[in-house]
Amino acid sequence: QVQLVESGGGLVQPGGSLRLSCPASRFTLEYYAIGWFRQVPGKDREWVSCISRSDTITYYKNSLKGRFTISRDKSKKTVYLQMNSLEPADMTVYYCATDLRNTCGATTELPYWGQGTQVTVSS
Repeated sequence: QVQLVESGGGLVQPGGSLRLSCPASRFTLEYYAIGWFRQVPGKDREWVSCISRSDTITYYKNSLKGRFTISRDKSKKTVYLQMNSLEPADMTVYYCATDLRNTCGATTELPYWGQGTQVTVSS
């Protein structure tokens, strides 16, 4: 059974940084593309970033390029999302997810999701 458990969210001031973690249990995370998403209550889920199985290909929402960085530590079976220069507009719940494919897609409809981690950006 695929299980993803996000962590690393919290309260940060505008301009601050957070690193979200998405460790995997019960499946070999290093074999699959993993994506990060976010969703404001009442709005559509938003695609944020994705890393391919090979780790050589990463994708970002255009408006987040330069501030967010996705990476993978295969020894720890964990995918990270480093978020810098955080803005109030970044405040929401962040999720990692996978469809157990090698490559990233543009869809937000994936079968396996974590429970989410809350990011709050406020002074």
